[in-house]
Amino acid sequence: MIQLRNVTKRYPHNGRNQEHTAVNEVSLRISEGEFVCVLGPSGCGKSTLLNLVAGFLRPTAGDVLFGGRPVAEPGPERGVVFQDPTLFPWMTVRANVEFGLAARDMAPGDRRRAAAAALHLVGLDDFAQAYPHTLSGGMRQRVALARVLVLEPRALLMDEPFGALDANSRERLQDELLRLWQQRRRTVLFVTHNVEEAAYLADRVVVMGPAPRSLRGEVAVELPRPRPRSGAALAQVAGRLRDILAHMPCCMPQS
Repeated sequence: MIQLRNVTKRYPHNGRNQEHTAVNEVSLRISEGEFVCVLGPSGCGKSTLLNLVAGFLRPTAGDVLFGGRPVAEPGPERGVVFQDPTLFPWMTVRANVEFGLAARDMAPGDRRRAAAAALHLVGLDDFAQAYPHTLSGGMRQRVALARVLVLEPRALLMDEPFGALDANSRERLQDELLRLWQQRRRTVLFVTHNVEEAAYLADRVVVMGPAPRSLRGEVAVELPRPRPRSGAALAQVAGRLRDILAHMPCCMPQS
């Protein structure tokens, strides 16, 4: 479903005659229904890679394809969930979830039913009339997820969506995401810098490092689901990921 072919992204750096290479010669294929985590330290180009797939950025060189077609701009078939929920504070939870449907000119009654179904999926039926400032961080992220799911994208692109949460909320939302993924089997591209999160969530983990060698390795997580959070098998996967990370230099601060 998602394919990157020799993709490079450079940014201007310290004047017109210098460039910073955020992503260098990345080739990657993600199958339909696959859950892939992109793991790496801060500044190694993980978010840049996701933004290229989302269509927010264009590659300096190479090709980004979705469903066999070049990605030229954002599209409803690729839903993006950011670390910051970015909800409209003056809108209720339901209005936030309905926002994208309204932009599609869906009839009000149909919007309301679709939003109610999405809120039910993420366990927020009783908070439709609440405002974002009254919710916890984890609940706001659930609203952001519902706002994407209601559009029924073919793929979810998630940029460290649980990174700002406390450990307990993060684990709960990880489990919630896996439940939704197993129900609907959307393709997921999930960016994280957390080794345990990647090992717990993914079918496959792609490890990134600083240019010039952006891709440092891949680890298939061939463990049955549901997975226990503790145990030798998951610890072994995490250990393999740490070994890859340990043999790379620190990344530059900008990504």
